[in-house]
Amino acid sequence: MITLIKSPHVDEAVRDNIEALAQGRDLLAGLGASAYIKREPLCFNSSIGGHMRHVIEHYESFLQARHSGVVDYEARARDVRIENEPEYAVMRLEQLRKELSALGDDFLESDMSVRSEMGGREEPASHNLSSVGRELEFLLSHTIHHYALIAVVCAVGGKATPVDFGVAPSTLRFRRTTA
Repeated sequence: MITLIKSPHVDEAVRDNIEALAQGRDLLAGLGASAYIKREPLCFNSSIGGHMRHVIEHYESFLQARHSGVVDYEARARDVRIENEPEYAVMRLEQLRKELSALGDDFLESDMSVRSEMGGREEPASHNLSSVGRELEFLLSHTIHHYALIAVVCAVGGKATPVDFGVAPSTLRFRRTTA
């Protein structure tokens, strides 16, 4: 078995994920419940709440690996409260930020197994070796992708989002260095 070591960039990945979750929290604080749950036909009938639930539950799947060593992004609760109650989603985002902040080096330096999403639930599960750092990179990219979709849902619905919402931290750093 390959032993993975903590990359010097893992702490940065934790910080970037914490900041991304704060962006989501801040956006939701300015939205009403009707805008949060409204399905937008022009955006695949998705809602802000649906995207936020999906993001939150991916982080929860990752954090469950602290105990099992296995991440299964498909084994999500699909909690409709997150999707329908923006205040509840804000609370969950804050909890995730706290949990990410509290991750110790023992976990950050560990490798993990990620259940493959190929083949479906009926077939025997296969797993891929990964690291905490790699999964944090995935979560950040996944979150930014869904935030960009949320920004489109907001725009179509006439709601403004902050100019940096749904923009990758690396892009924001690049913009700051070239401004």
